[in-house]
Amino acid sequence: MFKTIKNALKTPEVRKKLLYTLLLIVVFRLGCFITVPGVDTRVLEEAMGNADGIAGLINIISGGAFSRFSIFAMSISPYITASIVIQLLGMIIPSLEQLTKEGGEAGRQKINRYTKILTIVLALVEGLGIFLSYKSSGIFVDTSPITGTMVVVSLIAGTAILMWLGDQITGKGIGNGISLLIFIGIVSGLPSAIQSVLSQIVSDGQFSTSGLLIALGIVIGAIILVTGVVFVQQAERKIPVQYSKRVVGRKMVGAQNTHIPLKLAMAGVMPIIFASSFMTFPAMIIQIFVKDIAQHTGFLHGLWQFSIATSSSNVPIGYSIGNAVVYLLLIVGFTFFYTYATFNPAELSSNIKKNGGFIPGIRAGKPTTEYLSSVITKLTWFGGLFLAIIAIIPMLLRFTDLNIAFGGTSILIVVGVALETVQQLESQLAMRHYKGFLD
Repeated sequence: MFKTIKNALKTPEVRKKLLYTLLLIVVFRLGCFITVPGVDTRVLEEAMGNADGIAGLINIISGGAFSRFSIFAMSISPYITASIVIQLLGMIIPSLEQLTKEGGEAGRQKINRYTKILTIVLALVEGLGIFLSYKSSGIFVDTSPITGTMVVVSLIAGTAILMWLGDQITGKGIGNGISLLIFIGIVSGLPSAIQSVLSQIVSDGQFSTSGLLIALGIVIGAIILVTGVVFVQQAERKIPVQYSKRVVGRKMVGAQNTHIPLKLAMAGVMPIIFASSFMTFPAMIIQIFVKDIAQHTGFLHGLWQFSIATSSSNVPIGYSIGNAVVYLLLIVGFTFFYTYATFNPAELSSNIKKNGGFIPGIRAGKPTTEYLSSVITKLTWFGGLFLAIIAIIPMLLRFTDLNIAFGGTSILIVVGVALETVQQLESQLAMRHYKGFLD
């Protein structure tokens, strides 16, 4: 990886893209420290110092912008939610499905436009929810409509700027812009993670042997987790396919042996994002319409506690256990949903048959579809259970005294985006025929 980066810096065009990407990342990090107008910074640190529940989840993705109540406090989460909604609608509404599959570049641009419009609408709803949730916390100079309007408009503008930065990185830089912004937001918490590990060894100026063992356990566990994520992200199940001789134009094309690469975790981190959004949605709606819900009792308060138990440690253990069970079931369910929404065994089987191909030992047509469905089901079970294990790690740590800045989901996102970016970098170099760079 380091050799690839070194060689990329020697290539003028690729170096220009890298520097442009770095510049926009710096702009993103600077924006994380620009506080929204109308916020009383004197009480901000005390009120937001222990961001928990939904706030804690957004704070991790935004790189600490939420705890500072900056213009990027909502991060890119409205865009992610809008993308999920558009994908789901694309499976229900025929016109959207046609745009996705057959629209080409014009279709993609329309889908992108719809996603951005929905992002602004969701940002408006989320911005109102944030203002109403923290209106009584004292962090605002006043709670007048003018202040509320300034806060909400600033948050919406911040999300719009992040969308623009993501588009610019994707179009003119290296890597997927939205993914990189999430990546940088999570990685920005690395210093606090290192400080947390070191505090286990030396506390109040005193060396702790037990703390050293705990720190070593954390480091070894992180290495094992990263290794497992890399293995699953890179691993493939190769389905062999043979093509018989056929006529293409005026030429006879000989028989070919190839394979279909199927990832072990086709859905990536999307099922976790889906499940998290599904679980935290009730809490977000309740906070908008019920003032100081944490001080209430009854059904709505119980539903609110159950909803935030995924990312909060200040709820009864019963809610945490119930939430964890539902959360893991949702992850597995969404893994199957997303995999079969993006991969159609019947369509793939039909394409293989049309091109004169077959899987050795499997008859073309329906038997091939059944075989591919069987393989995909097994891979999906593995991927869903793997994601469930990754997601439950921070839940288990909440029952200990350890304060780990990075959870399993964060590591999954960081490793996945890093691998994807390096692959894009390698492809940029390969296109320029720099022989030996990728050896």
